[in-house]
Amino acid sequence: MLTVIGEALVDVVQRSSGTQAHVGGSPLNVAVGLARLDHPVQFIGRYGRDPYGESVAAHLKSSSVLLPLGPDELPTSVATALIDDDDGAASYTFDLAWQLPGLANRLPFMLQGSTLLHTGSIATMLAPGAADVLSAVEHAHPLTTVSFDPNCRPSIITDADYARRQAEKFVALADVVKASDEDLEWLYPGVDPLDSARRWLALGGSEGPAMVVVTRGAAGPWSVNAAGETRVPAPAVKVADTVGAGDSFMAALLSGIVDRGLNGAQNRKELRALSAGSLRELLAHAAAAAAVTVSRAGANPPTRAELSRMEHDPESAVTGN
Repeated sequence: MLTVIGEALVDVVQRSSGTQAHVGGSPLNVAVGLARLDHPVQFIGRYGRDPYGESVAAHLKSSSVLLPLGPDELPTSVATALIDDDDGAASYTFDLAWQLPGLANRLPFMLQGSTLLHTGSIATMLAPGAADVLSAVEHAHPLTTVSFDPNCRPSIITDADYARRQAEKFVALADVVKASDEDLEWLYPGVDPLDSARRWLALGGSEGPAMVVVTRGAAGPWSVNAAGETRVPAPAVKVADTVGAGDSFMAALLSGIVDRGLNGAQNRKELRALSAGSLRELLAHAAAAAAVTVSRAGANPPTRAELSRMEHDPESAVTGN
C-alpha cells in the first residue's frame, strides 16, 4: 500500500472561453496518478460535507483511491486557476482550511503496511495541519520510503524564509525530493536552482535524500544522486495547460521506483545506489507522464496504458489514435 497525505481541493479554472471546476490539490493529484498507474494507494486529507466535498470523494473513488478519513464540517478548499491563453500557464488564488484533527491517534493504524508516504505543497506549509503532516513523516520514516514536493504557493505562504525552513525539515526526512525550478528560485533567491538541489541532496546526511529532481518545463527534468547528475529532454507536445503536470511527473517517478521494488525503508541502500542510467530511465518515464497531462485540459494524469503509448508512440498517445 502507498499513502499520500495532503490537501484536497477543487480547482475552479477560468479561461477566456469560460469557467470549469475540477477536483485537484497537488497531493490528491499524486494519489490519483499513482492509482491510475495501477498501484494500491490511500489518500489522507480533509474535505467538507458539501457538494465540492462530494465531488472530491467521488473523484478519488473513481480512480480506486482509498479514503480512510470521511468528510468534516469545514468547507471544502477551493483554488481558482486563471489560465493564460497564450502559453497555458496557470496562476492561482486560494480559499482553504488545512487541519487534520485527531490524526496523531489514528496514524499508526492508517500507515500500517504502507511502503511509501508522499506529501508536499500546502499541506506541509500551512498551520495547523503542517505540524501533523511533519509528525506523520517522522512516524513513517523508519519503515517507509518518504517523498516530498514543496510545490510552493507564494500567494498562500508569503514568507519565503518560513517556507524554506519548513521545506528543509521535510527534505531532510525524504528519500525522493522533486521541486520545480520556480520553487527553488523562490525559496533561494539569486541561487542557481540546480545548486540548491545539490545542497538539498546533502541535507539529513546519511539519512537524507537518495535523489533530488528538478523539473524545468520545456527544458526537461534534471536530477542529482550519488551517481552524479542526469537530465532528459521533455517530450514535444502541444500544451493545453500545465495544471497538474508536476503532480503527474511525481506520480510516475514514484511508480517507477515502486516498479523496481525500491520502496520501503529496507531498500534505502539500493535506492541510494541507483545508477545514472536507471535514474535517466525514471526521469524519462516521469517526463512522459507529464507530457500526457499537459496535452489535455486539467489535472488529468495518465493511466498505465496511456503512459506506455506516450513512451512508445508519442503522436498516437496525444491524438488518441
